[in-house]
Amino acid sequence: MMSGIYLGNDFVSFAEAQRRMKPGKGALSDHVATRDRSPDFVALGMYLPNPDPILKKMGKDVEVYRQLRGDAHTGGCIRRRKAAVKSLEWRIEKDKASSRMHKVVQAVFDRLDLDTLINEIMDAVLYGYQPLEVIWSKGLGRAPVPDRIVGKPADWFLFDADAQLRFRSREHLMEGEALAPRKFLLAQQEATYANPYGFADLSMCFWPVTFKKGGLRYWVKFAEKYGMPWAVGKQPRNSPQPETNKLLDQLEAMIEDAVAVIPDDASVEMLQATGASGNADAYERLLMFCRSEVAIALLGQNQSTEASSTHASASAGLDVAGEIRDGDKGLVESVLNKQLIRWIVDLHEGENAPTPIFELFEEQEVSKAQAERDEILTKAGAKLTQAYFKRTYELQDGDLDETPAAPTDQALPGGGGLFTGLLQRGGKPAEFAEGDPAADEVARLAQQLAPAGAEVVGQWMRRLEQLLADATSTDDLQARILAAFDELPEAELADVMGLGLAFARLAGMDAARSEAEAG
Repeated sequence: MMSGIYLGNDFVSFAEAQRRMKPGKGALSDHVATRDRSPDFVALGMYLPNPDPILKKMGKDVEVYRQLRGDAHTGGCIRRRKAAVKSLEWRIEKDKASSRMHKVVQAVFDRLDLDTLINEIMDAVLYGYQPLEVIWSKGLGRAPVPDRIVGKPADWFLFDADAQLRFRSREHLMEGEALAPRKFLLAQQEATYANPYGFADLSMCFWPVTFKKGGLRYWVKFAEKYGMPWAVGKQPRNSPQPETNKLLDQLEAMIEDAVAVIPDDASVEMLQATGASGNADAYERLLMFCRSEVAIALLGQNQSTEASSTHASASAGLDVAGEIRDGDKGLVESVLNKQLIRWIVDLHEGENAPTPIFELFEEQEVSKAQAERDEILTKAGAKLTQAYFKRTYELQDGDLDETPAAPTDQALPGGGGLFTGLLQRGGKPAEFAEGDPAADEVARLAQQLAPAGAEVVGQWMRRLEQLLADATSTDDLQARILAAFDELPEAELADVMGLGLAFARLAGMDAARSEAEAG
């Protein structure tokens, strides 16, 4: 008697069960839950229907969502969301690719209309998926390069049971035509195994836009009914019906022309509707709710689109929109890097060759306050490094001249007595040889520093004297001054820095002069 177990209605021996559990020979290395075995696959193997609940219920395609773009508010939100991505700068990073491949890809993207291309890739967030046909042309070498990329209507395409994109041609309307490799780019938003069509953001806007249109129609009728005064005609009780109808026609004409001719025994009274404004508010609240739902669906927030929002709430809302923009940016980069650039490199250098990277980035605005602070410190004698400028102002290699300057640092003589003595003998150049340029420079600096110290920074004299005595180089002196006077405003700190460096220069010249005299 054979031993085994029942799997559903099938009896499987233990030997067969063990064989199925071995990797590479059974269920562990194969797909078990597949579309052709699932209970809800209704396409009979021809194609996968779009599981979008709205399109599925209506029995239509994404053309339904395309019509939503005619709504002013929806179209404005779509334009704003696309503009957030198109406003970014782009570049091609070499990464690990060869220099030749980097130049080829750079030349391809320089020729493409990237603004239109990004706009069409972004349609994937609206409809869930977006095919784009690549038109190849002969490049500089033997391998072809993309010449144009054209977005095609999403409803012209479908997915087969293997989730492969197919063109729904007239000859193959149901199952579609297979597409050539490297011919169609495919942008998908949140595509899954169960749903290769992706998630359409416009599906979240369908009912709000529909209700908004209905509410607007009834709101207009309400405004027509209660916004204008009612003309009430009065006739004698026994007036014949033809005369009543004639008076009614005259009143209708009066609404349009404000002029009417009535019998002398009839009267007209104008009545104004009262208490109806509260009913009108219900329509307005419905419309504003629908507007908010559309803004939340497409922008992630409604604070920056509603007139009642405050500046703080609108700023907070923009942060959410920025996160959605980053997701859209990632979608564009994924399509261009993993498909287009990968195909170009495959045709030129092989399928395993490294590729350059297409990157979208936001150009950072230079902080005016930071730039003014750096200018003040530089004028005061501070030396800012190349690495600091690159990090702070988003500069690239080659933007700055990195040729090393001739070394000018020299050791500073210690001792505060020299510092004080230099100030005391400012204006007495007779101690130095006449006609000596160095002596003249020492005298000039001493004459400038003496009144400056008394007028501007007299209270800092002793601190600067000690810092000069302890410093070992000009760079060290700058660091000590910044640390010692960090409580000062930038303008005063610049004055102190300039004064301290002038002291250092003066001290160095005096030390050199003393050494020369001593032989």
